[in-house]
Amino acid sequence: MTEIDTSVPHSARIWNYWLGGKDNYPVDEAAGDAYTAVYPGIVTIARSSRAFLGRSIRYLVREAGIRQFLDVGTGLPTVDNTHEVAQGLAPESKIVYVDNDPLVLAHARALLTSTPEGVTAYEDLSLYEPEKILEAASRTLDLSRPTALILSGILGHVTDYDQARGIVRGLLAGLPSGSYLSLNEGSRGTDPAYEQAQDAYNETGAVPYFLRPVDQIAAYFEGLELVEPGIVSVPLWHPEPADDEPRPIGQHGGLGRKP
Repeated sequence: MTEIDTSVPHSARIWNYWLGGKDNYPVDEAAGDAYTAVYPGIVTIARSSRAFLGRSIRYLVREAGIRQFLDVGTGLPTVDNTHEVAQGLAPESKIVYVDNDPLVLAHARALLTSTPEGVTAYEDLSLYEPEKILEAASRTLDLSRPTALILSGILGHVTDYDQARGIVRGLLAGLPSGSYLSLNEGSRGTDPAYEQAQDAYNETGAVPYFLRPVDQIAAYFEGLELVEPGIVSVPLWHPEPADDEPRPIGQHGGLGRKP
């Protein structure tokens, strides 16, 4: 097994810390605190992204009747993981998680809990190999049936935008009509303070994450039928009635159906 280095901060563990998770180390808390000292709103962004994921899955289960989920770039298990939300509403749901981070692999057992009626699986594969991901997913999911592809905050790690779009196209190409894409990513054009903080973080030598203009995030959905209200800042996408007045943040996403 690959050795996990706890002496340097790790983006998945920092994200886990911001989400209130326990799978992080003092070095990650220090890095996370240093970021929040510059830009306190990052915790809101992390938690709003997670909340959007939950709302989109609930829509997929209740409104679209989806029972199969392919979650690529899973990250560390925290709260309201894809299988917990989906199987909480439809116990027969099947979920395949994909990541290729040794840290996530070490915690994959926490993702592999499932209802007796459903299935969860974890595949240790690279985001950059859509065909291998689809082949592995087909061992658990019936890819002749509508499937939801989940890409939550992962494509910003792909330096080349055209390559990121190609990954989305490659994954969607293996899914049938009636499938969905749930995607949300850090965005430019809403919060200059966030952009400045993230650009500075990227220059530290840490694994970079690139914020992209909203039109580039929207282009990931090319050829799909967007669920209303389209591509919006994530707090504005189907907010819960109990939510306070939602305000735009530098994180955009949406849900699209493959015709």
